[in-house]
Amino acid sequence: MSSENTGRELGLNLDLKFDAAGLVTAVTVDADTNEVLMVAFMNREALTRTLTTGKATYWSRSRNKFWVKGEESGHTQQVQEVLIDCDQDALVVKVRQKGAACHNGYRSCFYRRVKTGPGEPALEFSAQREVDPAAIYKK
Repeated sequence: MSSENTGRELGLNLDLKFDAAGLVTAVTVDADTNEVLMVAFMNREALTRTLTTGKATYWSRSRNKFWVKGEESGHTQQVQEVLIDCDQDALVVKVRQKGAACHNGYRSCFYRRVKTGPGEPALEFSAQREVDPAAIYKK
């Protein structure tokens, strides 16, 4: 292991390894239950804003802008802790979620599972919708 990797993997300096677009994956989980709520992306500024404000702030790849979770829906994420993986290219953001995390009205974006067994892979619902997205996102 090179000294650079030793420092990044075992040291105490934040030395994020961003992808070619300047992003790291942020897996957001419930701080109390560890339920995975969503996966998004952060750039350096989004992480700085998150750590400074305590409000989960991400980089939207589709809209090419910052977004604070809940700014439109009111379903906010208060950050409790941010963990970083061993090679500093992914984050776990532990939050207290107010309302649904998913824009489709589910508590978690992971509301379907892949059926196992023979045949073509198919999906089935594993959760109930909590809110009507049309009532939240009035566009």
